[in-house]
Amino acid sequence: MKYTMNELLETQRNVHVLYAYSGAENYLQKLLNYIEEGVAAGDHVLIVENERVTKKLEALLAKTYNETQRSQVHFVNSLQFYWSTGSYHPPAIHQYFTKTVEPFIKSNQAFRSWAHVEWESVKEPLFLIEDFEKMADRAVNEYAFPLICAYEKQRMPHHLTESLMRTHPYVLLEDDLVASNQYQSS
Repeated sequence: MKYTMNELLETQRNVHVLYAYSGAENYLQKLLNYIEEGVAAGDHVLIVENERVTKKLEALLAKTYNETQRSQVHFVNSLQFYWSTGSYHPPAIHQYFTKTVEPFIKSNQAFRSWAHVEWESVKEPLFLIEDFEKMADRAVNEYAFPLICAYEKQRMPHHLTESLMRTHPYVLLEDDLVASNQYQSS
C-alpha cells in the first residue's frame, strides 16, 4: 500500500522510514519537504546532518521561514551524533538521541526527526548498523515520533540494503511511502 507522509502521520506517529536517496538535489528537496510539513504541523523537527548540508539548509530556511518557524528546526551535528565516543557505538548513539529529545518529551511537544547516515564507506560491521536501526525502531515506537533514516543509495551494498529493509517498516520512494514486506519488528 502507498501513502504520503502526511496521510500516514494522520493515523500514527510512530513511523520509521528508510530513504535510499540518489543525488544531492533529490536529497535536499526531500529534506526541505519534510521540514516544511513538520513546521506546518507545529512539530519540532530534529535534523541529524553534516555541517556542509546544515549550512545550506539554514540559509534556505532563513529565506523561507520567520524566526518562530525556524526555532522549530533543530540541527544536530552528525559527526558528533554518530561518533560521540570516538567510534560507531549504538548504545552511545541511543543515549545521545535520548538526551537530545528529552526536552520535547518532558514538555509533551510533538517532534519528528531526520537522520542522515553517511560514511566515507560502510566499514562498520553490519551487525552494528542493524543494532542501531533496531534501537531506533524501538525508540520510534516508545516515543511515538516519525523518523526518516537517509542513506545514499550508491553507497549501500546489497547486504546493507537487506538489513535496512528488515529494520524499517516503511520505505520512502519518489513521493510515496510503501510498507516494507521484509520488515521484522524489533
